[in-house]
Amino acid sequence: MPQTETLAWRPGPIEMDIARGRDAAPAVRRLARAGDGTAADPASALPVAEVHIDGEGSGTSSSERLMGSAVGRRLRFLEHREWDEDGMSRLEVTARDPESGILVISRWSCWDDLPVVRCESEVVAGDRPVDLRAVSSISLGGISEPGAAWWHDHEVGFAHNTWFREMVWQRRTPAELGLDDAGLDTWGIPSSRASFALGQRGSWSTGGHLPMGILRSRDSARSLLWQIEHNGAWRWELGDQGGAVYLVASGPTDQSHAWMRRLLPGERFRSVPATLVLGGDDDALFAALTRTRRRVRRPHPDHDALPVIVNDYMNALMGDPTSENIPPFVDAARRAGAEIYCMDSGWYTDGATWWDDLGSWEPSSRRFPDGLDAMTRRMRDAGLVPGLWLEPEVVSVASPVAARLPADAFFQRDGRPVMESGRLQLDFRHPAALAHIDTAVERLIADLGLGYLKFDYNMDVTQGTDVDADSPGDGQLGHQRALLAWVRDLMDRHPELVIESCASGGQRMDAATLAVHPVQSTSDNQDPLFTACIAAAAPTAVTPEQGAVWAYPDPSWPDERIAFSLANSLLGRVHLGGRIDLLTREQMELVQESLAAYRETRKRIRTAVPFWPLGLPGWHDAVLALGMSDDEGELLTVWRRSGPAEVRIPLARYAGRELDVDVVFPKSLPTEVAWDAAAGELVLGLPDEPAARTLTLRGGGGTRL
Repeated sequence: MPQTETLAWRPGPIEMDIARGRDAAPAVRRLARAGDGTAADPASALPVAEVHIDGEGSGTSSSERLMGSAVGRRLRFLEHREWDEDGMSRLEVTARDPESGILVISRWSCWDDLPVVRCESEVVAGDRPVDLRAVSSISLGGISEPGAAWWHDHEVGFAHNTWFREMVWQRRTPAELGLDDAGLDTWGIPSSRASFALGQRGSWSTGGHLPMGILRSRDSARSLLWQIEHNGAWRWELGDQGGAVYLVASGPTDQSHAWMRRLLPGERFRSVPATLVLGGDDDALFAALTRTRRRVRRPHPDHDALPVIVNDYMNALMGDPTSENIPPFVDAARRAGAEIYCMDSGWYTDGATWWDDLGSWEPSSRRFPDGLDAMTRRMRDAGLVPGLWLEPEVVSVASPVAARLPADAFFQRDGRPVMESGRLQLDFRHPAALAHIDTAVERLIADLGLGYLKFDYNMDVTQGTDVDADSPGDGQLGHQRALLAWVRDLMDRHPELVIESCASGGQRMDAATLAVHPVQSTSDNQDPLFTACIAAAAPTAVTPEQGAVWAYPDPSWPDERIAFSLANSLLGRVHLGGRIDLLTREQMELVQESLAAYRETRKRIRTAVPFWPLGLPGWHDAVLALGMSDDEGELLTVWRRSGPAEVRIPLARYAGRELDVDVVFPKSLPTEVAWDAAAGELVLGLPDEPAARTLTLRGGGGTRL
């Protein structure tokens, strides 16, 4: 073999070049869209994987970084293979570390019609044990524009995702994040010690930030989006190497998440998967990612049906259901035109509040003296699929279940139970824990005839568990993987059952969860004006047909405010809450109008891709806009929260052409619509108060997203 060879992988829409040789680690020298003639700089390449093991630091004087692992630089190419499987082209490179004896298998896969690469790494122990401290899912250098002043010619995008304020995207230059030109090339130093990292430590996988990021060149259409696909701890980091920006992404690590896995000879560990999207602007990136998410998720009939869900919690009963107050909600749900009724928290407690009586999952005889099945029968008689709320992973400290199950069925640290907010965390690796919740859920499904379950999760366990684990972080990882395996198995046993994922709204809105659950809660926000921003950004994190957004009409609101709240959910999944039981006839007619419009358009949502005519929404933007594009044209929702009553929405693709615009909702409220073809702008005249309109757009041909 020559000193260095290039392994060229050409699966179709992307091109990847891997350098391999006897005296250097195999490294991705170039990753680009097909036809992009950009040259690669070998100095910016990283090893195909970054692996940290016990007893070794970094080779770059900065042990907090994932980049620069000693193992990564010692890897030597052994073999590769290419093959096609499940409609994807696949590449696998195997390398060996001669000192530790481990094998590192790096895998990439790609479809022939999307500029998307899915990545993962696997480590196999050699003839002696090894303690893993970090294993990358992505290790990629040279992702900034070659030759650019990367510290200010590029922007980094990332999304805050806190309770009530989900999916708020930010943009910063690398310099604003602490990554800058420090003059090191003068001294022949290829990398600074600086890095910018985001991550999540605990069981709220998105409790702080989305496990995603974007790097874009501000002077060209070259950009990269990444997504880590895990329902627990994760980390990604950016830094500089060889005059360009690098990216390393992973699941849990020792430094960030108290994770370590000991492999005995021949044992294996597989990283969490990750996805890379190569594209231009935000619309192109998220269109490709939306299509990817649809391909990798577990199939479910709900993805096509998109039934309207009523839930009695938000801005309504707030966890206080009884045999007296549920029937009016069921009747109102029927009148509105809903198809699923989910009774939320509180149905199991004889106490005044729902929070502290979790784990037994037995219906309350005080709240429902005639039995909870009387309520689910009423739902079915009203033509509604009955649903119920649970927190399956949680047991209240005072619950008899806490004493009945063995201690090691719960998370522990150093022999003591892990308690958060008066609750214990079940460990789904333990057979007693799994048997307990599985028995309870099967009983509820059988006794109540349930077709819908809402799985909530209202605490963030950052401590992990050291029971039957090499480290607390590894116990956490094992539980998170076992949790999704159980949900998959439950739906396999009940193919029509819909299980919603919720964690205080959107605190578990990760790709691994979305690949299993058909419905995903996006927020607990109770203000329709703020919920509009969340609804407009939701397709960055979840496919529109899975992303449930609250609409909660209140009888004290004027019609425009009610319509605003209803419009929030029309380009996603409808979660109808609020005091629908107290609405006037005219107000209920507005709700009926919105759901009738949704039933007419939802068949398009399940295949459409998102676009943002005004860019990704800002939390305090006066005007927001989200569109859905398919072969029929576009659906577009515009929210005016403040500012001038006349709103102009740029639609450059239709400039100079005719455009047909129709109001989808609300048709019963006044809307002035005009098309300025010369400017390529849609002009809306709205009332002088917060208002929202959903429209259909149809032009005379042209290119779609």
